[in-house]
Amino acid sequence: MGGYCGYLANMGGLAAGADAAYIFEEPFDIRDLQSNVEHLTEKMKTTIQRGLVLRNESCSENYTTDFIYQLYSEEGKGVFDCRKNVLGHMQQGGAPSPFDRNFGTKISARAMEWITAKLKEARGRGKKFTTDDSVCVLGISKRNVIFQPVAELKQQTDFEHRIPKEQWWLKLRPLMKILAKYKASYDVSDSGQLEHVQPWSV
Repeated sequence: MGGYCGYLANMGGLAAGADAAYIFEEPFDIRDLQSNVEHLTEKMKTTIQRGLVLRNESCSENYTTDFIYQLYSEEGKGVFDCRKNVLGHMQQGGAPSPFDRNFGTKISARAMEWITAKLKEARGRGKKFTTDDSVCVLGISKRNVIFQPVAELKQQTDFEHRIPKEQWWLKLRPLMKILAKYKASYDVSDSGQLEHVQPWSV
């Protein structure tokens, strides 16, 4: 699931403490695979007797799930065994949770308020109700539920791969290496702006 987007593999890997997560956004080659296999082999010789490797479905045309499984199985002979599991459509979930129902209700209410406001603005201007900012997508961006014009989204989207051109979660990639005990560092020099958080009103 996810197509070319490596978000699920990356965040799943972070949450589960994976040794590697192969994604489309971060190209890899045979040297990276070799390094990861060697790292896992050395790790298995210690007291930690488990490993997890994730692969996004479209991360590579040639380094398939079967290829990676066979590579780890061959190189880990005598040290560890491998099993592969392709989750596929299991990730889609089943019945909506209470959170899903609540969120869906809030989003639909916001959408109806917005449509009503746009219709009121256009009253008396003939039959045309659309403008560049009236063709939009409702979603979450930086903790806020916002209406984002499609014209803006068009500039930020890689249509060929159906992913954003800039993805915030890629900055978290080094954390996975650190948590998996690779010799890696995490650069925190990226100065961000603090956002003022409003207290809850009763």
